[in-house]
Amino acid sequence: MSFELMLFDNFLIEKQAVSEVLLCNKITADYSLVLSEEQALELVETRSYSLKNVGRVEFGGGIIEKVILTFADSPYIAQYRYAEIINELVEIFYYFKNETLDLMSDDDLIGYMKKYFDGVCQGSLDQLKYRELERMAKNVRLGLDPDYNDLYDSEKLMEDEDEDEE
Repeated sequence: MSFELMLFDNFLIEKQAVSEVLLCNKITADYSLVLSEEQALELVETRSYSLKNVGRVEFGGGIIEKVILTFADSPYIAQYRYAEIINELVEIFYYFKNETLDLMSDDDLIGYMKKYFDGVCQGSLDQLKYRELERMAKNVRLGLDPDYNDLYDSEKLMEDEDEDEE
């Protein structure tokens, strides 16, 4: 295959991916969240960069759209930071897909990301990435429930010991 043909194929794949991302606007507009064509292209580039950065290959799209549609109803996402947050969530997804050793399905990982983001993290991407998903990934690698929290269990054990001493 010639170099020019490979470039043309990549261009067509990228153009289709951007179109698929823009189709999400039909749903996310109900939440006052809309991406421009430029922002959609940036998301596709973020996906490509993230895949390369973590040494992964992906066939087909879908992850960007799944992230967009899953997070569209989050009370912590507003239009002014929408594209920025989705870009970060796509990067976080691929990083933790590796960190969980592919032991979680894409939908499960995105589901936990949403649960923590809207829940305990209250929209903080730093808390999501550096606390909750790190703990979750460790649990998954150890064969524990993703929600297992040894800090909570340690505190509970200490409370139980204090009650026993009384």
